[in-house]
Amino acid sequence: MPLLEVRNLTKVFPLGESLFGGAAKVEVRAVDNVSLDIHAGETLGLVGESGSGKSTLGRLILRLIEPTSGSIHFEGRDLLSASDAEMRRLRREMQIIFQDPFSSLDPRMRVEELIAEPLVIHNNSGAPSFSRTSREGGSGNQVNEGAPSFAGVAKGGIRSRSAAEVHRRR
Repeated sequence: MPLLEVRNLTKVFPLGESLFGGAAKVEVRAVDNVSLDIHAGETLGLVGESGSGKSTLGRLILRLIEPTSGSIHFEGRDLLSASDAEMRRLRREMQIIFQDPFSSLDPRMRVEELIAEPLVIHNNSGAPSFSRTSREGGSGNQVNEGAPSFAGVAKGGIRSRSAAEVHRRR
């Protein structure tokens, strides 16, 4: 049984209204009849042109936006029939990592705060404490001494690693 099962998922966005205020005559099919399975231990990477629906598919699976049609099952549970409260609980077990680290991280937050945020949100025993350490440093909740304090001053590679670390710790 797949961990995630998506069948015939479609999202259609109407564009504007008709001249007489009626329903839109033009629509954009952002995701069109997508089906996929992800089994435990697998990772899925979506690759495509800008505007091809990669982020929309991720948002649909997490039910951050509602699909036009199709089905989504996570660990056998029908996500389209899940309540908002249940979806908040289920999202603790699911994640998407967007490709652009510059839009993934709040530049005004410290890297330590970004890493701690998902733990605080999901009530995993409160915010961890952090200490800065050198590159030879040990384990635990330590941040490299040479790393920038704020995400906004970090270069792309550091931002990408910070974003991945934020998601890995969830």
